[in-house]
Amino acid sequence: MSDVFKTLSEVNVNKFVEKKQGLTYLTWSHAWSETVKVYPKATYEIIKFNGLPYIYDEFTGYMCYTKVTIEDITHEMWLPVMDGANKAMKAYSYEYSTKYATKNVNAATMFDVNKTVMRCLVKNLAMFGLGIYIYKGEDLPEEPTKEEVKAMKFVKNAKASALKAFCKEFVIDTNALLDNLCTSFTVDKKDVKSIDNVSNEMITFFESNKQFYIDNLSLKDSV
Repeated sequence: MSDVFKTLSEVNVNKFVEKKQGLTYLTWSHAWSETVKVYPKATYEIIKFNGLPYIYDEFTGYMCYTKVTIEDITHEMWLPVMDGANKAMKAYSYEYSTKYATKNVNAATMFDVNKTVMRCLVKNLAMFGLGIYIYKGEDLPEEPTKEEVKAMKFVKNAKASALKAFCKEFVIDTNALLDNLCTSFTVDKKDVKSIDNVSNEMITFFESNKQFYIDNLSLKDSV
């Protein structure tokens, strides 16, 4: 256990929490204030994609990322943009069914994104120990159904196939593309191994930057 984690995990933040929808939240302003009281040189960064504080995928929704550095230790964290019922929001409104009723999820707005970024910062600080007890039990794994596993695999394979088709059409070396994606996400290429294993986030990033890859990696005009 690092000294930073030990120190921040002992900070009592109960007087700063709020309860909504049966969940307990630590307000971001107090979370950051309590952190810099102990570590005044702490810094945070909102990770951006093409200047935007989120990455979007039409199948899974919006995801926001932050990075916090305290005493030369850096942790990253991510959080999806969700509605009041903790359902992932997308660029359009949609319905989903529960055992009891059909419910609606509104399209995400910049207000929702901004709120998620700040909630992500709080969760990021919890990785350093601040208020981490609030999150206990939050991330208990749930086994996906066979249908969900099959659907996720289908979507991933379809996206990977589209990426490889793009490389073939514009004569782009998949190794060069993999190098670029791994660098963009600070991932070791040895862990990814091949273009077939890139993450959904990488594929979404690629889809948002197709023109960049055409302009910089395409060998079409030289063959």
